[in-house]
Amino acid sequence: MRVLAVLMCWLSALAAVPAAAATSPSPEMRGLESQLAALLANRPGDIGVAALDLDSGKMVSVRGDKPYPMASTVKVAVAAAYLSQVDAGRRSLNDRIGSLTARQLLEAMLIHSNNGATDILIRNLGGPATVQGWIDFHHLSGIRVNRTIAQLLASPRDLFDIRDSATPEAMVTLLRQIDRGNVISPASRVYLLSVMRRCATGSNRIRGLLGPSVPVEHKTGTLNNYTSDVGFITMPDGRRIALALFARGGTDRPNSIAQAARAIYDGFLRLLPDPLAPMPVSAFGGGR
Repeated sequence: MRVLAVLMCWLSALAAVPAAAATSPSPEMRGLESQLAALLANRPGDIGVAALDLDSGKMVSVRGDKPYPMASTVKVAVAAAYLSQVDAGRRSLNDRIGSLTARQLLEAMLIHSNNGATDILIRNLGGPATVQGWIDFHHLSGIRVNRTIAQLLASPRDLFDIRDSATPEAMVTLLRQIDRGNVISPASRVYLLSVMRRCATGSNRIRGLLGPSVPVEHKTGTLNNYTSDVGFITMPDGRRIALALFARGGTDRPNSIAQAARAIYDGFLRLLPDPLAPMPVSAFGGGR
């Protein structure tokens, strides 16, 4: 029995080695992460960043496991939760909710960050607990939806309150699940990304230092003393990167986000695509 126990321990240790190696970032990714950390260390405030290659699964993260307020970036989750109901046949984008259709409310929420439209959709779904239930159903840990936008704005401001928060890593995981079609249908994915591409707020954040030819789909968030932006950028070779950038305190937060987004773009541009990764999928269906 003792020999068997020793053998089992040895086999367990041996099995664990590849798993540890698989999670170890490559030297190139460590270099990009170090560059980001140095950049953010010289910027005022508390800034958390995560960026994920949607095809290879490679991630860079600086304070990416810390919770930050979502503010209006929660609207991506609200939209995905509603669209999953459309996919299930329980709702339609043409449903009238009050005087507007669901489509009009979704586009007001995502393009112009309309808080009233957001709360109408949240109430129609069954409240914040229903949106949280959708998040939990898909095992998206690290994201908390506790209040409507009106309730959040009426509460005393506490940028370290874990209610209605997400870690940058959790947010890019949600974005990857959306992009891969794991939580909404391909048709809903195409629609959601097309609306996010038309986002009219925060042009000085993720988009700020990227050229106009770089495709970006994103959603911003803003509170007093807080700025954020989350979304997707597409590289010239077709690779897609999900990124979440949350900035709390300090000054010139949009520029900090823009600089970090540019560093992420340049860093992934220098990295060769993984030859074993699947062919990148266009935001509008099909391959490159």
